[in-house]
Amino acid sequence: MLSALDITVRLTGVRDRIAGAALRSHRQPSSVRLVAVSKTFPIEAVRAASAAGQVDFGENKVQEGQGKILAAGALTLRWHLIGHLQSNKAKKAAALFDVIHSIDSVDLLQNVDAAAAERGRTVDVLIQVDLAQEPTKHGAPEAVVPSIIEAARACHSARLVGLMLLPPAVDNPDAARPYFAALRGLRDGYLQSGVPASMVAELSMGMSHDYEVAVEEGATLVRVGSAIFGDRTHP
Repeated sequence: MLSALDITVRLTGVRDRIAGAALRSHRQPSSVRLVAVSKTFPIEAVRAASAAGQVDFGENKVQEGQGKILAAGALTLRWHLIGHLQSNKAKKAAALFDVIHSIDSVDLLQNVDAAAAERGRTVDVLIQVDLAQEPTKHGAPEAVVPSIIEAARACHSARLVGLMLLPPAVDNPDAARPYFAALRGLRDGYLQSGVPASMVAELSMGMSHDYEVAVEEGATLVRVGSAIFGDRTHP
């Protein structure tokens, strides 16, 4: 694990680059929220980033996230589930996370809504849209998204706030730009069709290698891990 000082320096650098990308696209830096992706990193890394002012943290798996959320104790953090969510984990996810980025069906949305209601919580959710159409990626096909938006109108404890995208893995960040622009265009189309702005306000797109391009294309949430915490080591 990197030292707390290294994490602070890298975190500052990411924030500066987000601000630069926002200004290049004639947006306020405050319109972009950084989600520090702490998956596979220990709670000590979370504490170091928290001490440097980071509030939003992302986890891929419910089980790993649960351990860190409990270990974080009294730290005032906002936890995001950014990985694929299976229906049988919806109840636990709704009890733990503040934001779920990976809603991909009406059934999953309704399961999260019921589970959050049972806990007396409100959970912000985003629809993961499958624009890449890769067999290894999850997400709702574009044609299914309107039905999920419609179902969200009837939800009380799961609050739809936006859309999320995982583009194809590319070496050149600019190669992801068309996908980011497509998600923004999709959102704009929903607005024109009468979808309330509050339901599609957030665009969650961009990771460590392409977050500046994502911000230039309208991202309001960027999910950055290795650029903050260093390279991951997988077993």
